[in-house]
Amino acid sequence: MAREKIYTRTGDDGTTGLFYGGRVGKDSALPRAYGAVDEAQAILGLARAESGKGTELDNLLVHIMRDLWVLMAELATLPENRHKLVDTKSRVTSEMVTKLEKMIDDLDEKFTPPTEFVVPGENKIAALLDVGRTVTRRAERHSLVAAPAPSQACPYLNRLSDLLWTIARWQEGKSLPVKSID
Repeated sequence: MAREKIYTRTGDDGTTGLFYGGRVGKDSALPRAYGAVDEAQAILGLARAESGKGTELDNLLVHIMRDLWVLMAELATLPENRHKLVDTKSRVTSEMVTKLEKMIDDLDEKFTPPTEFVVPGENKIAALLDVGRTVTRRAERHSLVAAPAPSQACPYLNRLSDLLWTIARWQEGKSLPVKSID
C-alpha cells in the first residue's frame, strides 16, 4: 500500500487550506495567528526535551502543548465555520483559561517571585521558556484579529504567557534582581 505524500502542492499558489474547509492566503490573519502558536509549541518542545522525560515540567508542558492543538484548530477555522468547533477539542473554553490560572497559583508556591525585572538566561530551560513566552505574546497579538471575542483564544494566550513566565522563574530556582552596571 502506497503512503500518502507529505507534500500536496496545493499551497504553491500562496494559499493554505483551513480546518472545516476554505483557503486563505498564507499571509492572512488566521495562518499568522496559528503559525505563531505553532512556533510557541515548537519552542516549548525544546524546553520539554531539556527537562527530561517524565519530570514534572515535562508533564506540565505536554498538557500545555495539547491545549495548543485545540487553540490552533480554532485559529485555523474560518469564522463562518466556527459553529462546527467542539469545546476543548477544537475550541478553547473559559475553563481552559481558568486551569492555567490554577497552574500559575500552584507554581507560585514553589518559589519566591522576583521583585525586579528578570534578565533571561539563568539556565537553558528558563531561557527557552522565556522565548516561548515572547512568541506566545506575538500569537496573542495576531489572535486579536483572527479570533475576536467571544473566543477565548486571546485570554488563553494571555494567561499562557503569564504561566510561561512563572514556569521559567520556577525553573531558575531563585530570584535574580537586575544589578546596575554603574
